[in-house]
Formats: sequence, C-alpha cells, structure tokens
Amino acid sequence: MTIHRALTAASAAVLMTGLLAPSALAQTAAAPNARNATTQGQAARATGRPTTDAPAASQPQGAAAAVAQGTGAAPATPPAAAATAAAAPVTPSGDLVQTLAASGQFKTFLKALDSTNLTQVLKTHSNLTVFAPTDAAFASMPQGELSQLMNNPTQLQKLMTHQIINAVVDTSKFKNAKGPVTSVAGDQILLDGTGQPLKADNADIVQADVRTSNGVIHVVDHVLQPMSPEAIAAATAAAQASTNAPVTEEKPAAEPEKATPAKPSGTKRRR
Repeated sequence: MTIHRALTAASAAVLMTGLLAPSALAQTAAAPNARNATTQGQAARATGRPTTDAPAASQPQGAAAAVAQGTGAAPATPPAAAATAAAAPVTPSGDLVQTLAASGQFKTFLKALDSTNLTQVLKTHSNLTVFAPTDAAFASMPQGELSQLMNNPTQLQKLMTHQIINAVVDTSKFKNAKGPVTSVAGDQILLDGTGQPLKADNADIVQADVRTSNGVIHVVDHVLQPMSPEAIAAATAAAQASTNAPVTEEKPAAEPEKATPAKPSGTKRRR
C-alpha cells in the first residue's frame, strides 16, 4: 500500500493546502525541549505557558510538566509483559474436554479445538496426552498471530495437533530425561525433564499429570511451537551426553486378536 492511500481525505487535504497552523508546528518543535526540561522554568520556556506543578527536580518530572500543559508527548511506555498469570489448579472432571471446560481457563484452546473438528477426537479417543495452553498463554502470542490462525483452519489444525500425543506420556516417562516424542501432527515435541520446571518445546509445564477418564493433561504457559528437526537433534544429543535416561513413550494398547473358532474333532467311521 502506498503512503498516499493510507492518508485519510481530511489529512490529505490539510497537507495539500498547507493549513497546518504555525502554532501547532511550534508546539511540535518545542516538544523535545519540553520533554528534556529539568526545572519548572525550563518547562515554561519550552512550552510558552506557565507551569502549575511543583518545580521539576528531574527529567521525568520536567516531561510530566510538559505533558500536563498538553504540549509534549508522553514518554513511550514499554510494551506490556506477556500475560503469564499463574494458572489455577486443574482438577479432573470427566474426559479431557470436560476437564478443560470445567476449569474455565482454556476457552481459547477449546474454541480452537471446535474450529478444527478436534473436540470429538479428544472426547472419543483414549490414552491421549494433551499439552493445554491457558488463555493467558494464547494471549502472550505475538500480536495478530492468533487471529491469523483462526482464519486459517489448515494451519490452526496443524498447531493444535502439535499439542496432542497419541499415547499416555506422564512425567514419569521423561523424568531426568530429555528427548522428542511424536505428536499427532506428525512432528516432534521436545520434552525436558532434566530440571525444574519441566518443559515441552518452548513452554513450561505449570501443572502436570492431570489424569482424566481418557488421557492426561499437562497445563503449559505457552502454546507449543514446533522446533526444527536440527534443533531437536542437537538438544537430544546434548542431553544424551550427560544422561543415559531416554524418554519413554507408552504405546496405545493393541486391539486383541480375534479368536479363531476351533475345528470340530472326531473319528471317522470305518465302513
């Protein structure tokens, strides 16, 4: 998009006719001096207006005086830290989906499951492991990324299936170990049980081993993001150099073999 398309009609007209008031230009030019004012007098001279607060004793106070007069821009506020509020304890309440819904802090995760037709998968399949990001975890994603994913079902489903393992992997399987486990998406989740807190990919496990009727939930403080195979291989090799304990994955129970009916036995009659 070119710059002129981004302008509103009103602002474009002002720029074309040169109607920007000289006083406004003067105030704009004076703003840096007002922000740097360290005394009440300096703030007054920079703004051309009398100050009403106490004499400024520091640069921030000088900037505050200028802001109070409406002539200086407020100092830039650093971006708010990502929402990482501690998750409330999750207690089992039926199956995986029922437990997440009852907790009340996984609304975004549940909405994403619905959008990708995965809700029924989590309700009807057994022996699953779910890394469940809280609403705060989704809120900490880069601005605009979540809305883009919600509008792209294919990418959203790939991300959501990366949070699920088709086997029960509780923390006893990777305690004091570090290594990859295959997710439902077909890529790998790097589990790290060598320190505290336990980790999965880029996330901390803030509550582990919530056992439901059809699987286990690990609550995580970030949405799991797939790592490159090279990064996983390097991390696994480094871990194996310091420990011989591998990550073990419990395989889903195999279906029992169908019994073959026995052939009737008997003796032939002699003729």
